[in-house]
Amino acid sequence: MNTTDVKGFFASREQLEMADYLTLEYYVECVGNIDTALAHFCSEQSTAQWSRIGYDEDFRVRFGAKVIDLQILGEREQLSYPVTHSEKGTIHACRVTIAHPHRNFGPKLPNLLTAVCGEGVFFTPGVPIVKLLDISFPESYLREFDGPKFGIEGIRDLLQAYDRPIFLGVVKPNIGLSPEHFAHIAEESWMGGLDIAKDDEMLADVEWSTLAERSRQLGIARQRAEKATGEPKVYLANITDEVDRMKEQHDVAVRNGANALLVNALPVGLSAVRMLAKYTQVPLIGHFPFIAAFSRMENYGIHSRVMTKLQRLAGLDSIIMPGFGSRMMTPEEEVKENIAECLQEFGHIRRSLPVPGGSDSALTLETVYRKVGSVDFGFVPGRGIFGHPLGPKAGAASIRQSWEAIEQGTSLEAYAVGRPELEAMLPSGNGGNGKA
Repeated sequence: MNTTDVKGFFASREQLEMADYLTLEYYVECVGNIDTALAHFCSEQSTAQWSRIGYDEDFRVRFGAKVIDLQILGEREQLSYPVTHSEKGTIHACRVTIAHPHRNFGPKLPNLLTAVCGEGVFFTPGVPIVKLLDISFPESYLREFDGPKFGIEGIRDLLQAYDRPIFLGVVKPNIGLSPEHFAHIAEESWMGGLDIAKDDEMLADVEWSTLAERSRQLGIARQRAEKATGEPKVYLANITDEVDRMKEQHDVAVRNGANALLVNALPVGLSAVRMLAKYTQVPLIGHFPFIAAFSRMENYGIHSRVMTKLQRLAGLDSIIMPGFGSRMMTPEEEVKENIAECLQEFGHIRRSLPVPGGSDSALTLETVYRKVGSVDFGFVPGRGIFGHPLGPKAGAASIRQSWEAIEQGTSLEAYAVGRPELEAMLPSGNGGNGKA
């Protein structure tokens, strides 16, 4: 590229009508001349060749992505990760802000992702290391999306559960239970105070536990639990499947008594999530398989906050995400950023219920609550309920008792006196360390 070509991919915010652009934050490592590398970076994700041979035209003005801010973080002796590339020269770590015209792809999530983290981004000459850190959307673009149909408020209304976290439980064993045994265990947990008993994300429609039979058994068990406790309950059925079967799976599960649905959002695709969110009449909750493959490397890939934001935009009423603690290998600050993406202002888009999960039990509830900073979250133990030494009913009761202790400002040890369910989860009790 010559100097004139390079300048065509740089602008200031004041020169652009920002309502026409998405704003993208990237971490990049450039090899050689920074301006040349970043011009390639913008070119490859938008116009590529920006004029025809022999014509006096320039598509960059209207269709080109443009650098609007650049921070050079410093020189590096080598790339963060070994990547085979042809460019030679000094390596610079940079944080760059790109304005990308959304007219290039419109309000279509597959096309958006193709542009901002596709071939043009990750195969740019001179930019072998890339991490997409964030996307910001103008209100004009957000208006093209419905977002969650229920959101936090709708889930609370369904459960008649206010001023406290929502308590979910992953039925264990997660793989292998017959529908009959699965329903019995889930019913026990509802009887103990659990709000939502859920399928594991790996348990979908399988020959030894078909979605049809499992949802039928769970629908009956849920109604019994509601009658016995006087509280609304939710069975969260996993309808993850081939995309052309998902509406059918939705209909089967809801008809049989599932009153919320789980989908593995990234494996089926955000477009499939958006389709389901428009179609469904019950809350749609997303799980996080695939996310670490994008996000775990510090300087490469896609930050998990981007995928959380896009899942909310696609219409998930609740988003299960890697939570606090070493079990999930996610930095605490990143967990908090993902929670914030569910709760913060996002145009007209409803808030999604964040569910940070991983090795939780009655013993970790207060820690999660303090770190989230509000009651607007879901708490999702597995073995912390279903591995309780006194059974799943006691496991669910221990979670509710833990919350009561928090509300009263009482230690778990003091509140556990006379409450065997909570006492069994204490290190001195029969429950060991209570890991989920």
